[in-house]
Amino acid sequence: MDAAPALPVVVIGAGPVGLAAAAHLADRGQRALVLESGQSAGTSVREWAHVRLFSTWGEVIDPAAEKLLAPTGWSKPDADTYPSGGDWAERYLQPLADALGDQVRYGARVTGVSKAGRDRVVDTDRDTQPFVVHVQYADDREERVLAAAVIDASGTWTLPSPAGGSGLPALGERAAAGRVGHRVPDLTDPAVRERYAGRRTAVIGSGASAFTALSSLAELARSKDGTDTKAVWVVRRGISDSTFGGGAADELPARGALGLAAKAAVDDGHAEAVTGFRTEAVESDADGRLVLVAEDGRRLQAVDEVLVLTGFRPDLSFLSEVRLRLDERLQAPVELAPLIDPNQHSCGTVYPHGHRELSHPDSGIYLVGMKSYGRAPTFLAMTGYEQVRSVAAALAGDTEAADRVELVLPETGVCGGSGLFDAADTSPAAAEGCCAPAAPAAPQPIQLLTVSPGPADTPSSSSSSCCNS
Repeated sequence: MDAAPALPVVVIGAGPVGLAAAAHLADRGQRALVLESGQSAGTSVREWAHVRLFSTWGEVIDPAAEKLLAPTGWSKPDADTYPSGGDWAERYLQPLADALGDQVRYGARVTGVSKAGRDRVVDTDRDTQPFVVHVQYADDREERVLAAAVIDASGTWTLPSPAGGSGLPALGERAAAGRVGHRVPDLTDPAVRERYAGRRTAVIGSGASAFTALSSLAELARSKDGTDTKAVWVVRRGISDSTFGGGAADELPARGALGLAAKAAVDDGHAEAVTGFRTEAVESDADGRLVLVAEDGRRLQAVDEVLVLTGFRPDLSFLSEVRLRLDERLQAPVELAPLIDPNQHSCGTVYPHGHRELSHPDSGIYLVGMKSYGRAPTFLAMTGYEQVRSVAAALAGDTEAADRVELVLPETGVCGGSGLFDAADTSPAAAEGCCAPAAPAAPQPIQLLTVSPGPADTPSSSSSSCCNS
């Protein structure tokens, strides 16, 4: 910062955490330049506009952003109600971007970040050089922007994980792309509803997105135009009580109710659960329907559609010339990885963290928001807001504020780690948390015990308020 005090802090992405970063920087007298590849604020959020968050408005509005919005005449939504993705974008993110004015540029895709005049190999005077950010605009113009620091809040939405159990696309997955989706379908859209009504759909995944899809398909099956709609829930591991989250014990009630709604979809016969199934191939039968084949040779009954909701991955391609220190498994900052590791994470909170856990060998670059979690599946917006509060304080030289913890997270909801390979989590951590221990589930179709679902109008999840896949 001392080497180039007049340079802006470049923020990549005008989503919830990126805009919050700009608000915190503004609150500390720092100049931000937000580069957004889309044509509006919250471009990725708008792609799941139909999905309701399981966090309330009070939990998805950043305090510094609210302070910035107050003089504009902005009307704060009821803190206790649940927004949809579309509500979040239109009633909060876009007004916030508008309040930031010319600090936000749209149609600006970042294609590279480096140190000025230094590739990642060169040591000489590296720490004294500003960052250089390569930008490709929608009209094909290119620009190099010098920056005092870079905050990458670009998220992971653009890189959904594939169906293949090995982490690679299943054989035939690309060829079947027209009937393999990676997003929760909007069944309020007549054309989309017609596509799934009366058909058999495989849902691969065991997180909030999969729960949302299962409950939505079950609701369709209960409707007059959805007779014979059926879901096949394909899970790579076993199923126990912990699979469905914290239930009534979750301090985010709608998150707990979402898991119960997914459980009810199976209990009511609208979804068939198949466990221990790691997809190896997607094939077509004689009628052109899709057949999922497991690594162990099992073949599922043919389906019409496949929803692959197995999480997301960070796009690190444009960061290849900066020096990052990332965990080899999660692709998250090494100091943060142990706090969020799904192999060990059990009920309770992720410890609030800030600039120290997010730092890298090239000082001044930070991956924040969902991007900071790499491949880890669970993320709350309020965690991202705490991250950028700390980072903005650090960039302003206020180390005391940067190190201070100003967040208390709600507990439960994500019970147990990934557990044993292809088995339910019966670890001591799971037993001591919000979920009761359960015997490992056999890798075969099962019928779960009946549990009463939450209210019919219970909000669903979103992959931005909490990405749990």
